[in-house]
Amino acid sequence: MKNFTPQAMILSLFGALFSVMIMFVLGGGYLLKMSFKKLLKLGISMILVTSSIAQAAAVEIDAKEFNAWLLELQDEAATRGFSPSTLAALSNIEPDPRVLGFDRKQPEFVQTFEQYLGKRVTTYRINKGREYYQTNKALLERIAAEYGVDAQYLVAFWGLESNFGTYQGKYSIIRSLATLAYDPRRSTFFRKELFKALQILDEGHISAQDFVGGWAGAMGQNQFMPSSFLNYAQDYDGDGRKNIWQSNEDVWASIANYLSKNRWNEGRTWGAKVLLPNTDVDFVSLKRTKPPSGCRAFRYHTKEMTHEQWGALGVKVPANSDLPDPIAMVIPEEGEKNAYLVGPNFSRILAYNCANKYAVSVGLLADEIIADTEAEGQ
Repeated sequence: MKNFTPQAMILSLFGALFSVMIMFVLGGGYLLKMSFKKLLKLGISMILVTSSIAQAAAVEIDAKEFNAWLLELQDEAATRGFSPSTLAALSNIEPDPRVLGFDRKQPEFVQTFEQYLGKRVTTYRINKGREYYQTNKALLERIAAEYGVDAQYLVAFWGLESNFGTYQGKYSIIRSLATLAYDPRRSTFFRKELFKALQILDEGHISAQDFVGGWAGAMGQNQFMPSSFLNYAQDYDGDGRKNIWQSNEDVWASIANYLSKNRWNEGRTWGAKVLLPNTDVDFVSLKRTKPPSGCRAFRYHTKEMTHEQWGALGVKVPANSDLPDPIAMVIPEEGEKNAYLVGPNFSRILAYNCANKYAVSVGLLADEIIADTEAEGQ
């Protein structure tokens, strides 16, 4: 596999040179006044930026090597006893280089908290979430009560995963998972997911032609990975299908079941946004010494501290909140003005998607969805 080609390097260099030319034109010769050291740092930064863009667009896969790998995969699938119609889904697959490009530039890692949340917890999504919540309140609360979770989170996950079911993805699940399973970075995980996807086809939950979703293999209105579908999907409307593609009842019940099986604490908050103090606090030094295994996001949490201890550092815990005491914080990134205190339910959200920014967006959206109703009840 070729991850970064000579052509991409040339593109990077030309991009950097073009950027410098633009700055000369717009900057009125400002660059001439800069020291050599600053110019060098600027040049390196431009090359790194343009290189990353070029790399994401220029991920290449050796077709011959991929086809040899695919033959071996097909042999294993056959020995596992999949039907001929299911095995046919592995025929004539070509790798999708776009998928590898997306995998190397996930928003969680390239956007700040402010950028990430600004694009996800939008006014539109808040208003639509409130509308769906109010329109379907009786059903949502019934499902939530049966599974021991909170109804607003069902709508929040739904809204963030598929924009309330309006966009479920356009990528072939089998092709995407095969591409990622071939890539050595996380081949073990995606190979397992690929065989789970074949199981879903084999059990007749969906046709091969309709088996599309997100670029990483997530599917349906709640964007379940194949293993999550097999473990948590529900047939709540009783039509004999676990239809997370078309049935809102099945979608919401499947999310509820996922949270329930991951020990959701009903009636408790996920956490809260707090203003960081003006004084310098080394939050990194407060890291947990032994974060839980299985989710890398915990590496960026502080240890749990009491409300009083946070107050001593200048962090004001919201008054009259039901935040746990003690409580941890997601370590803020450099330049951030806000941070997020997080409790046990935040960990349950991470079980759905192991990414701190994603989990915060779910919590904030869930809070906003019921904000008006809570205010009316006071």
